[in-house]
Amino acid sequence: MKKNKIFVACDSNNISKIKEIINNTQSSKIEIGYKFGLEFLNSKNGRNFISKLKNKIIFADLKIHDIPNTCASAIKAIKDLKVDYLTIHISSGLDALKAAKKVSGKTKLIGVTTLTSLNNKALKEIGFNKDVKKLVLHQTRLAKKAKLDAIVCSPQEVKIVKKIFKKEIITPGIRYNSKTNDQKRTLTPIQAYKNGSDWLVIGRPITKGNIKRNLQILIDHLSQ
Repeated sequence: MKKNKIFVACDSNNISKIKEIINNTQSSKIEIGYKFGLEFLNSKNGRNFISKLKNKIIFADLKIHDIPNTCASAIKAIKDLKVDYLTIHISSGLDALKAAKKVSGKTKLIGVTTLTSLNNKALKEIGFNKDVKKLVLHQTRLAKKAKLDAIVCSPQEVKIVKKIFKKEIITPGIRYNSKTNDQKRTLTPIQAYKNGSDWLVIGRPITKGNIKRNLQILIDHLSQ
């Protein structure tokens, strides 16, 4: 039976906390990877920690967003870490995506569509005329054209993205209930997998409080 896949969002700069998260999220029932953000990966301790982390699936959530040459240079700068996945904003443009893909090597390049903290109202505030779904579809077509390896989108757009993009789909914005915090477009883990997500990104519902117990709650939820 195919295992469900989860990236645990390690949203902390505290090495002891990161070790606690990793040590308490070992499971034979689901496949686990670990997501690290820009601040952690840019720190000396963070880079050193990642370089020594063996036999783990590593997701570098850098969300690179710049001109083509700078995007490519940023990817080259972390090649020594040999991460498995790396994010770039699709809104960097097709040329930047192609430049990044050209130098990404064995690292899977993930195109970030529209952040899950944004809804239609927020998009209008920053100058976008398209609604979320239309914008995500447009971004998906660009990612496909650039031959990216995966896409990040909210679980609410997975169904429409999957019609165009046949590679891996990674979804943040996972919640068990209506407490969405700073996320706007969310679904439960079961709903996200039913929509076609390949990987879920889950942070606070696992890492806040008793980590082992939280992971078991997730496993029980998925077995319903």
